[in-house]
Amino acid sequence: MSFFAILFALLIEQARPLARSNPIHAGLRAWALSVNRNFDAGNPPQAWVAWGLGVLVPPLAVLAVYWALQHFIGWPLALLWNVAVLYVTLGFRQFSHHFTGIRDALEDGDEVAARARLAQWKQVDASELPRSEVVRHVIEHSVIAAHRHVFGVLAWYSICAALGLGPAGAVLYRLAEFVARYWAPRTVTAHPASSALQSVAAQAWMAIDWLPARLTALCFAVVGSFEEAIDGWRFHAQRFPSDNDGVILAATAGAINIRLGGEALRRAGDGDGVYAAPGFEAGSELGDSGSTPGREPEVSHLRSVVGLVWRSVVVWMLLLALLSMARLLG
Repeated sequence: MSFFAILFALLIEQARPLARSNPIHAGLRAWALSVNRNFDAGNPPQAWVAWGLGVLVPPLAVLAVYWALQHFIGWPLALLWNVAVLYVTLGFRQFSHHFTGIRDALEDGDEVAARARLAQWKQVDASELPRSEVVRHVIEHSVIAAHRHVFGVLAWYSICAALGLGPAGAVLYRLAEFVARYWAPRTVTAHPASSALQSVAAQAWMAIDWLPARLTALCFAVVGSFEEAIDGWRFHAQRFPSDNDGVILAATAGAINIRLGGEALRRAGDGDGVYAAPGFEAGSELGDSGSTPGREPEVSHLRSVVGLVWRSVVVWMLLLALLSMARLLG
């Protein structure tokens, strides 16, 4: 069921992507704000309670619906429920239009438009970035977005589905990532989260993303330059402040032999649900850590990144297909 649910969700998402302003995401923002406002008392124990309510209750509700459909109606409707949940949580089209617009502008030689699109996407000041830095930041943000919207969701969905928990893992992963951003420092909300809740959300997100980040890095190594990707993972991941994102970016740099890392973009503002620069908290800088070895990023490398990501998707799907076949034959 997992293989077909993912396949159908990806196909539907490619044909009819979920709109950015949709009632589901608006409902999640309202849910996070409500939990923050009513349960965030500013101390660690209650912060964990607030995080548990904000992140664990929706997956449990999704799981209850899945079990009810499977046990009382049948697996076809349970499969449709999996597809519906994955359609909301999984997909390239939730961010790929930004990547495509910047890539097209750079290929047309319109660097002003490319900087403007990057600034709009990440809510950063990109007005003084040279062409190579625009390319580098687009690669970094796109790879991290692909991980969080696709590979991380695939990892948690596959693990939980194998345990009979249906699509609960996909919802858990996306919610943990969302509240870590929504409750983060410098995020403009109607009711800012306390420092205790911010810390709890960040710690929980790091723990939840630990395994998926390494699976994504390993997959990039398999479909790219394996030895260089593993070397980047081992020796250069620590150059990025965020451990999980650093592993992915270092593996990406090695897999296609490009230089990633450097100064973080300056924040121009904080929208609801935008990412900070990959591997950075909002407003932070990499400082003296430097960048990974490799060639200077060029526009042609954007197509290399697209190929790297899609080959990784094929590997994931082949692996799931083999596991599903082995389960059926067993």
